[in-house]
Amino acid sequence: MRSSTITKGIAGLVALGVVAWGGTVTYLEHFDHAGAPQLPASSPTRQDPTAMAAFAALREVRCDYCHTQNANLPFYFSLPLANQIMKRDLVQGQRHFEYAPVLAALQQGKPPSVEQLSRIEEVITQNRMPPAAYLLMHPHAHLNEKQRVDILNWVREQRERYYATRGVAAQFRGEPIQPIPENVGVDWKKAELGRALFFDKGLSGDGTLNCASCHGLDKGGVDNLTTATGIGGQKGPINVPSVYNSVFSMSQFWNGRAKDLAEQAAGPVMNPIEMGSHDWATVAEHVRSTPGYAGQFEAAFGSDQIDKDTITGAIAEYEKTLITPDSRFDLYLKGDAKAITAQEKRGYERFKEIGCSGCHSGIAVGGDAYEILGLEGPYFENRHTKLTAADEGRLSVTHTEGDRARFKVPNLRNVELTGPWLHDGSATTLEQVVREMARYETPDRDIADQDVTDIVAFLKTLTGKYEGIPLKDVPADQPLQAPAAAPASN
Repeated sequence: MRSSTITKGIAGLVALGVVAWGGTVTYLEHFDHAGAPQLPASSPTRQDPTAMAAFAALREVRCDYCHTQNANLPFYFSLPLANQIMKRDLVQGQRHFEYAPVLAALQQGKPPSVEQLSRIEEVITQNRMPPAAYLLMHPHAHLNEKQRVDILNWVREQRERYYATRGVAAQFRGEPIQPIPENVGVDWKKAELGRALFFDKGLSGDGTLNCASCHGLDKGGVDNLTTATGIGGQKGPINVPSVYNSVFSMSQFWNGRAKDLAEQAAGPVMNPIEMGSHDWATVAEHVRSTPGYAGQFEAAFGSDQIDKDTITGAIAEYEKTLITPDSRFDLYLKGDAKAITAQEKRGYERFKEIGCSGCHSGIAVGGDAYEILGLEGPYFENRHTKLTAADEGRLSVTHTEGDRARFKVPNLRNVELTGPWLHDGSATTLEQVVREMARYETPDRDIADQDVTDIVAFLKTLTGKYEGIPLKDVPADQPLQAPAAAPASN
């Protein structure tokens, strides 16, 4: 009798708990829907069925709770024990992905960035969002198959509409990686002047270094050293990024401190441990007194103004020409199915499935976003090295703690030629790079040896050509070949 009473009591408590849970879930569903992001009545997205279907799915999930700042959160976020757990989830959510720019793009009827689309595709394909703990209290936020397809269709449609490269095969227009275009808009008179300046050692403080000292055209656009060697043999703190295809990057330098190529060109010239010049007036005087420059500046800029702006502007224009189309992978994307092997195709598929393409996407296979090094694992803790200022990443620019160890995603074009790799130059083989990035940047942690081999094989298909010459064979002083002038119209 007593046992029966206890059983009934437990059953009653369970039933009471279920009722309480059901009531809470019902309340939260109403709260979620009432406070969900809205589209303005004038938003062009309202006229786009594909985008509207994706927005509806994302809105149902309430990505904004954990992936934006200052969202109006459900009541349980303020409860004592839950608050500690939820605060951690909020920090991690915003550390992993900022949803606000995506929401703003949808509201304005504009495309999210290449990388934002790739990150969304990654987590939806891997079915990683929303997490199980969240779904316990928000079961309506579970994405069904149709909702997942709606989001993925929108990602592909956005790529096809806004980011597909001219000449890409129809079946690859929605891929996360696109071919490098055959050319970009260039002022060739400025570019010819910029090439001369790029190789001019007189821009350095002691006349021994030029831009090509660290960015060798015959070395994949780098110096193949762990960190740069500057004036007087001084060692810089960070690995040299490639100058090839840098025109496709959202900003310059690992920490993104330069907004464009001209601003980047100005940095090393005055850096005391790089090219070591003292002031731009001295540099400009050297250029002004060098025979031939005056006429080139006049032809390029329409005046004899020689200063920091015109010097760096010309160098930047030359660097725009340093693109490397026609890699084997680009030929594959343009429709040549035999351009890459079966193993290389497997490597590309694993590159996407593991999540590498969530960051490394677009024309340059990177360069389109800032991401934290050690996103999914303790990268720095496992290095057993003393942290340096170079390890701070974007923190040194923004002074925002959330940007600590956040770096611009490196461009993977021609990556087989640009080692050693990573911002600290600590990776000496591509196999090491693949293993460490899978371990510290993706949920996969320790990937199979075959995956490593296949992904490395794929990465080697990204080596392109400069001026029609395979990059491995480009000489250090490769001349600039401006295209023939278009015939005059009648």
